[in-house]
Amino acid sequence: GGMSVPDVCKQQDVGPTALRRWIDQVRKEREGQTPVGAKAITPDQQRIQELEAQLRQKDRDIEILKKASALLLLDSKDYSR
Repeated sequence: GGMSVPDVCKQQDVGPTALRRWIDQVRKEREGQTPVGAKAITPDQQRIQELEAQLRQKDRDIEILKKASALLLLDSKDYSR
């Protein structure tokens, strides 16, 4: 809002390095990029991170189900003999 970096730092009680990092991150997020390992700042990027996490969980669930199905199939073949 037209304030200088030192003024914002003083008002928010943060260091200039942290503030500049946040500014850079917001600019990148507005371009659709979130730094790896960073927690998103903008709502759009936060939603993308949530959806990516859900997708990773679903992939893990699918792998577990595949392994369980294979075990059950082997077990049923043993009992049919």
